[in-house]
Amino acid sequence: MRIPPKVVPGDRVAVLSLAAPAPAVFPAVHELGLRRLREQIGLVPVEFPTTRRGGSAAERARDLMAAWGDPGIRAVMATIGGDDQITVLRHLDPEVFRADPKPFFGYSDNTNLLNWLWYHGVAGYHGGSTMVYLAQGGGIDPVHEKSLRAALFTGGDVEVHPVAEFSDEELNWADPASLERSVPPYASPGWTWHQPDRVVSAPAWGGSLEILSWTAAVSRWVRPVEDYSGCVLLLETSEELPSAEKVFRILRNFGERGLLEQFPAVLFAQAKGTAIGDERPVPARTEYREQQREAVLKAFATYHPEAMIVFGVDFGHTSPQWILPYGGRITVDGPARRITAHY
Repeated sequence: MRIPPKVVPGDRVAVLSLAAPAPAVFPAVHELGLRRLREQIGLVPVEFPTTRRGGSAAERARDLMAAWGDPGIRAVMATIGGDDQITVLRHLDPEVFRADPKPFFGYSDNTNLLNWLWYHGVAGYHGGSTMVYLAQGGGIDPVHEKSLRAALFTGGDVEVHPVAEFSDEELNWADPASLERSVPPYASPGWTWHQPDRVVSAPAWGGSLEILSWTAAVSRWVRPVEDYSGCVLLLETSEELPSAEKVFRILRNFGERGLLEQFPAVLFAQAKGTAIGDERPVPARTEYREQQREAVLKAFATYHPEAMIVFGVDFGHTSPQWILPYGGRITVDGPARRITAHY
């Protein structure tokens, strides 16, 4: 696995819409994210034709290849996720990415590209979205910025700690007020450790559970299960709010493939429990997360009962969001109840 080199302040970074063309629909939010990237993070954003207008899978792939092949661009960031990035992958030339590894930041549908890079030996970072996290009306959350700066600039070891408050609600970007405020947080339930009886320090793989199920169905960019042996598995669910039964069935299918038994440690993200169009009160969200946790435990009880699992880690669709190494190393110390990301 090749770990991309760090960038330096003033470097140029590509900002791409590899799935949904959200900048075309919400240009003010997009501009806010670009301004924060320039003024607060200290990098120069570079857009490509499909960043704002979108395009076919082949067009988006051409922009990604152009960005990656440009030696003056030192990182690539996703504006947002979507639901069809998997169609972009077959248009990519792996040699372009191997020749000059660069840090890629994304989550959700961007699990497609993260996994594709991992398959071809290039590490990335799970997390980050110029529109969702850099453009938050209340400012960039300190947890998100801390991990972003470590991934981009400083490297080193950062302890991933629980947060006191979090939010899983969304603002309507069509409302100008979304540029000025963030949704109010509420008390975080913290982390729940299952069988914290070992220390695992290993490369991470995984991402959005729903997207990984698509990846497994396509199978083109899934390695033999033994290649994942010993890794830390990252799993998170999206604003589609998959039922506990769906979560179990996806994990059951991974188990039948022999995949679950490869991971001695699993980090399961704090699940988003409400969404625009499916608003739920806080007690219902709590119940939803508990049902999801039980579904995960049920699957691992059958296919890998020895696994150490940490529930509620803040790296998925909730805020704040830790950016975590993907292909890079994470240490999960069960006895000490500590997680360390090695950037």
